[in-house]
Amino acid sequence: MSVEPSPTGGPNDGGARHVLDDASIEWLRAGGPAGDVVFSSRVRLARNLSGLPFVGRATPEQKQRTLDLVREAIRGTDLPDRWVWLNIHETPASDRGLLVERHLISKQLQKGRGAAIGEDPRAVAFCTPGERVSIMVNEEDHLRLQVIRSGLDLSDAWAQADRIDDSLEAALDFAYAPRLGYLTACPTNIGTGARMSVMLHLPALRMTGDIDKVKRAAGDMGLAVRGFYGEGSEAAGDLYQLSNQTTLGKSEAMILSDLESVIIPRVIEYERIARKTLLTKRTNFLLDQIYRSLGAARHARLMTAEEAMQHLSNIRMGCILGVIKDVEPALLNLLLLLVQPTHLQRVFGKDLDQDARREARALLLRTRLGGV
Repeated sequence: MSVEPSPTGGPNDGGARHVLDDASIEWLRAGGPAGDVVFSSRVRLARNLSGLPFVGRATPEQKQRTLDLVREAIRGTDLPDRWVWLNIHETPASDRGLLVERHLISKQLQKGRGAAIGEDPRAVAFCTPGERVSIMVNEEDHLRLQVIRSGLDLSDAWAQADRIDDSLEAALDFAYAPRLGYLTACPTNIGTGARMSVMLHLPALRMTGDIDKVKRAAGDMGLAVRGFYGEGSEAAGDLYQLSNQTTLGKSEAMILSDLESVIIPRVIEYERIARKTLLTKRTNFLLDQIYRSLGAARHARLMTAEEAMQHLSNIRMGCILGVIKDVEPALLNLLLLLVQPTHLQRVFGKDLDQDARREARALLLRTRLGGV
């Protein structure tokens, strides 16, 4: 397996945009089981190294030591993937924004701890093509391993995460206590250190006013409901992340079984029923929502990111229900990414202020969706 220090050869040039292939992103594939409702499935493992303080207590020298150890461990594994390594503390702000929008790093890793450029050592390693696996280093924990799959496929995501975890643990000494399990910076992650989540597209439940019932039911079952960018973010484009909240006292198999076999199928069924109800009993309301969004996307001259995501959400539901026949769901998934601020600037090849982004975003949608 190869580990590339950066996309263009040097360890500090920060050229993330040169290895990011929009056409191959796993979570935008519009495939996989239950792909009409489930965008993606994700398994994340939190791990820390014995003998080094948690990230919040570590010195820059200790953080750099963590980077060196993890990078060497990845280099020494026999995993077949091609990996790219980026030192986030030496990566330009625009490229960090791209990585956040692609869900390869968190906003916490993007910002660091307020240090100047070149300080607060932190990194990400991710595999290409597809960006199915990423490892954040020195975020809240020393390692945050993430594996993602299109559609409802937590089992496959977990199987790969487990293989990578075993390979890394053969080279690294993870902090572990026999009674508690893996030790993590946040107490809610102690135990397996595993968070399993799905990204759900729930426009019909929002339209019928039942989305709050789903949120309350999830809370009663000990699940967390978050927005498009996870913890601390709002739902945009009717996209919600649903995940387990605690990891202590439950095995990975128990968490996986609860989510993939019981809870998520129930939410999927609720959304499908809501879509059918709208289509058969509130037809004009539904068609009005879909066609208003299609008209705006094909003809508007100004568009905020929030407006674009909401219109794309409605159009996507129209495609899946067979109302709109000349647009592919995979294109809509991709546009949900391209309308984000940093990706939009990448598409147009220049920095854009807020007003210019609104114009560019509308132009992008008109161009890609056959508008005028």
